[in-house]
Amino acid sequence: MLAVFLQTLPFFALIGLGYGAARRGFFSAQATAALTRFVFYFALSAMLFRFSARLDLGAVYDTNLVLAYLAGTTAVYLLGFGVALLRRRGLEEAAIEGQCAAIGNTGFLGIPMLTTIFGEAAIGPVMLALAVDLIVFSSLIVIVITARREGRVRLTTLAAMAKGLVANPMVVSMALGLGWSATGWPLPEPADATLALLGAAATPGALFAIGASLAARSAERVSVAAWLSFAKLVLHPGAVALAALVLIPVEPFAAGMLIAVAAMPVAGNVFILAQHYRVAPQRASSAILLSTAAAVLTLSFVIARVAAFTG
Repeated sequence: MLAVFLQTLPFFALIGLGYGAARRGFFSAQATAALTRFVFYFALSAMLFRFSARLDLGAVYDTNLVLAYLAGTTAVYLLGFGVALLRRRGLEEAAIEGQCAAIGNTGFLGIPMLTTIFGEAAIGPVMLALAVDLIVFSSLIVIVITARREGRVRLTTLAAMAKGLVANPMVVSMALGLGWSATGWPLPEPADATLALLGAAATPGALFAIGASLAARSAERVSVAAWLSFAKLVLHPGAVALAALVLIPVEPFAAGMLIAVAAMPVAGNVFILAQHYRVAPQRASSAILLSTAAAVLTLSFVIARVAAFTG
C-alpha cells in the first residue's frame, strides 16, 4: 500500500501545485481554460492517437469487458439517480447526481496515471471504459434533461449529441489511431517522435489543469457532496469489481484496469454539463472537489489491491 501511495503521490502533488498556483493568483481562470484546451485538443489527443495506433482493436475489444463496466456503472448511476429522487430533487438534479456518482476523471487523470503505473497494456481497457462513459452516459444526461424540459427528445437533439461526440477530440484521436492501426503500417519515425513529445505534456498539463480548476470550486451542500464522493470512490469500483470478477468475468488485468478507472474522482465535465443546463452546478463542483481530495487515499488503496491480483 505504501509503495503504491508513493507512486500515486506525484500525480496528486501536481494537482496540488496547480491548485496552489491558482489560489495564489499565479494562474488565472483564463490561463487555466487555455491550458485545459491545450491538453484536451493537443497533448492528450496526441497521447491517445499514438497509443491507439499501436493497438489491435480485434485483440483489445472484449464484449464482456464492455458489459461488465457498463453494468457496474449503470448500477451506481441508478443508485445516485434514485437517492436524489427519494430526496425529491427532481429528474434534472437526479441526472446530475447520477453522473457525479458514476462518471470519473478518466481522460485527464485515469489515462496518465494508469498508463504510467501499469504501462501501455492499460490503455486498451481504459479506452473501452472511456468510450462507454462518453457514448452512453454523456448522452444519457442530455436525453434525461431534454426529455424533462421538452416532454420528448427531438431528432435535432440526437443529431446535436452525435455531432458533439464526433467532434470530441478524445473520440476522434482514438478512432483515427485505431484506423491507422488497421492499416498495419508503423507510424513514420518523425510523426511518432512528434506525437511522443506532444503527448508527454499530457500528464503534467492535465494534472496541473485539474488542480487549477479546483481552485475555483467551493464545497457547498457538503453532506450531499460527501455521499456522491462515497458513491464514486467506493461504490463504483465495488460495483465494477463485482461485475467484472463475478457476474461477467473479465481477464484479471483488464478487470483490474476497469476497477481502477471506476475509482477515479468525479469528472470535471459533470460540472460543465451542470453549468450548461443550470442544474445544481455548485453540487457538482463540491462533489468534484471532495472526491478529488479523498482520492489521494482511496485511489491509492484501490490501485494497490488491483496491483496485488493482476501481478
